[in-house]
Amino acid sequence: MKHIAYQSLKSFTEKVFLEMGCPTEEAKEASEVLLSADLRGVDSHGVARLNGYIRLWEQGRINAKPNIKIVHETPSTAVVDGDKGLGLVVAPFAMRLAMEKARNVGTGWVSVKNSNHYGIAGYHSMMALENDMIGWSMTNASPLVSPTFSTERLLGTNPISIAIPAAKQPPFVADFATTTAANGKLEVLKRKNEKAPFGWVQDANGKPTTDVDALKSGGSMLPLGGDREHASHKGYILGSIVDIFSAVLSGANYGPWAPPFVSFLPLREDPVGEGLGHFLGAMRIDAFRPANDFKAHMDNWIETFRKSAVTEENDRVIIPGDPEREISEQRIAKGIPLMDSVIEDLSQIGNRFEIDFGKYFKE
Repeated sequence: MKHIAYQSLKSFTEKVFLEMGCPTEEAKEASEVLLSADLRGVDSHGVARLNGYIRLWEQGRINAKPNIKIVHETPSTAVVDGDKGLGLVVAPFAMRLAMEKARNVGTGWVSVKNSNHYGIAGYHSMMALENDMIGWSMTNASPLVSPTFSTERLLGTNPISIAIPAAKQPPFVADFATTTAANGKLEVLKRKNEKAPFGWVQDANGKPTTDVDALKSGGSMLPLGGDREHASHKGYILGSIVDIFSAVLSGANYGPWAPPFVSFLPLREDPVGEGLGHFLGAMRIDAFRPANDFKAHMDNWIETFRKSAVTEENDRVIIPGDPEREISEQRIAKGIPLMDSVIEDLSQIGNRFEIDFGKYFKE
């Protein structure tokens, strides 16, 4: 495990997006969104996935210069066509639109179609925080997840993020997959040569397994809860809601028709929509009560939970967003930790685009 400065890694990633043909501002934004995952400790969704975007671009499934446009709207809602662009760029466009509508009428809700993987959900919801707004972000994803009682892959990991500002306290930032674990966590375990905990995946026959390669042999990921006795039906319901809001509502592909992130799997020949879908929302706090009053009470809410009695094995109650914020502070100071396999991958990407990754690594 080695560390590389955040700004150096961001500069390298930005250069790669430029070499793919992205306009300068979009390359900057895409690299910022992607690196926000590494910065917040969500290593499964950061630069480790850069190669995945490149491969999709090479196959023509990602448009480096999309004409992102609004195809339907009302004062408080809109549908955005991402024109096969990087979700890392399409989703922020949609979130800015949601915030604009919230400024005008109190709330804004934008459903997106014809997009691609958009990085971590939390980046997009957190865009609303500086505007005294509550941000919402969700996306459907590659069908790798079986509903409770099924062996068929019908849903994605379908994350949900909600970001809520406070006054003196750090914001409340929920960002979670609707599965027991995100698919990227399996990839991280594989790189570490470790097994998956029971409840993460099942084999092709629906039996629990710890095999991190279970998906390659017909297995599937499991909804949050893992099994019916541990309320996997609730994870299944949450994932379904994300799929419907992100894709059925926008006109994107949903359920088993959602396009796979990996380039070696072909797109289905019977699509029910266009590309991948997202759902972004912004709620102006003062559309409900004075923002300062709300944020003062959010401080009180957070402080009350922080001070609550803890179990014998623990020393504090964690507020959603605490671990990611603390990791971010550490990584800004000490750099982003990268496994040897990721460093090798980035070096090969550098060779592919004639970019000296070693130069950035040493900065």
